[in-house]
Amino acid sequence: MLEKTNIFDIKDINSMLVKSTLGEVKDALEEKGYNAINQLVGYLISGDPGYISNYKDSRKKISKLDRTEIIENLLHSYLEK
Repeated sequence: MLEKTNIFDIKDINSMLVKSTLGEVKDALEEKGYNAINQLVGYLISGDPGYISNYKDSRKKISKLDRTEIIENLLHSYLEK
């Protein structure tokens, strides 16, 4: 049996966390009938968690992320395409 060391890049892990959290929050906001993009933009610009519903712990989930890191990931993804 071969033993292989896996190398993880913390930036990749953080990026995946941001992406999955944004997806979960977007889905929850849309389920509640909100325009998810508008709500997320409001939150990212103002920092006011009131833009994000408590539904499915969305506010709690997004509050765990650094807003600057979210914006950085969004720009990185957008500019790569």
